[in-house]
Parts: sequence; structure tokens; C-alpha cells
Amino acid sequence: MAYAAHDALRGKSAIVTGAAQGIGRGIAQALAARGADLLLVDVAAKVTGVADELGARALVADIRDADAPDRIVGAAVEAYGRLDVLVNNAVALLGSAPFAEHTDEHYDLVFDTGPRATFRLMRAAYPLLVEAGGGAVVNLGSGAGTEGEAGWATYGAAKEAIRGFSKVAAQEWGPVRIRVNVVCPFANSEGMQMWEQYDPATYAAAVAKVPMRRIGDTRDDVGAVVAFLAGDDATYVTGQTIMVDGGRSGLR
Repeated sequence: MAYAAHDALRGKSAIVTGAAQGIGRGIAQALAARGADLLLVDVAAKVTGVADELGARALVADIRDADAPDRIVGAAVEAYGRLDVLVNNAVALLGSAPFAEHTDEHYDLVFDTGPRATFRLMRAAYPLLVEAGGGAVVNLGSGAGTEGEAGWATYGAAKEAIRGFSKVAAQEWGPVRIRVNVVCPFANSEGMQMWEQYDPATYAAAVAKVPMRRIGDTRDDVGAVVAFLAGDDATYVTGQTIMVDGGRSGLR
């Protein structure tokens, strides 16, 4: 895909968590295509390979660690001298289960890697974004939360928690020109590919609900929207939840 504004993020420094694969990798590719200086973060060491492909920096870190936010933000500033964009994509979960069978382990993992880590990173990034004269935070939500998906109680709840404090941060941080938005994707990540492989009937039914009759691309569909929100063309967009799902969701 050819980007119309391929230099839209030139001179901006961005952090992307969960960038080793899937949607995080697609977002990183889209930001790099528009000229951003990237710090890619993941618990998986293969994030270094993604960074090498994109001419970016990598940091292998477990975002559950209490010192991770300061290390991540510090690494970005050390590499590029500033921070303009934070993309909170990383999350880990144990998989689906009926509500009554979700355990504390289901809950703790998804909340520690989702809302808790996102909250901590936003808090750590805030003074650097202020110092840069403003910036953008893009957090990843999910239709599992906005719509409610059977089997995904703790995951949906964690994603809605992220949406909740994103809206508050957008209100509080607007005066210092920090924009906070949420993107809810439906895209061809590795998780979706596994779903298609192991349960093709329900996968096909899910895609059939999409008015555009296709699943989104992590780079050209989801990443492009994140890149827009990160750039100067979106300077009057904040506090929004944007469904990048081909019209599948009923959220309005």
C-alpha cells in the first residue's frame, strides 16, 4: 500500500508495545512507513528482528514489571531525545472460557498486562509528552468489551477498563495538547489465523458479519488509523473510540 502522507510522522518518536507480531507489528510497520522513530517493546526476543527490519530500536521487557514503564520511556528518550507518541497494544491472556470458569489467573494476567501496564506507561510518558509540547496516546480496545463476546469476560472487562481511563485522560490532558484515543480492531493477527485454522466455521461466521466481507489488515487498515491518530492531521481528535472492524461492531 502506498501512503499518501509518507512523511507525516517524520521527526516524531513513538513507543509501540507488543510489537513482535500481530497488530503491534502492523502498527509499527505503518508508523515506520510514515517516518516515525520507533522503540518497539515486547516480552518476546523476536521483537529485535522486527526492529531491524524497520530501522527501529527494540527493548525486550515484561510490561508487568514495576520498573518497566520508566525503563521503556527512558529508552525512547535515550534513543531519540524526545517522546511524541505512545501506543499501548500489548496484552496477554489465557484464552476463552465460560464466565463461571474464568479463574483468578485469567483475571490477573489480562489485567496486569492490559489496564495496569497501560496505566503505568501513560503515567510514565506524561511528563515527556508535556515536554515535547503535546503528543498522542493510542490505546487498543476490543469489540469483546464494547459489544460483549461470550467466552471473553475478563479480556472484555480489561479492554473496557482501558477505554474508561483513556476517556478521563483525554479530558484531563487536553489542555496540555496530549490526545488520547482508543482503537478497536478486527484484523488478521496470528491469533485470528489460529482461530481460522482450528475453528473455521465460527471464524467464517464472524467474518460474514463484517459488511465489507473481509478481515482487516494489521498494517494497511489498523496501522494506518493509528498512524493518523498519532500525527498532526488528528490534532482535534481525542477521547474517541474508533472501531477499525469493517463495520462489524454496533458501537455508535
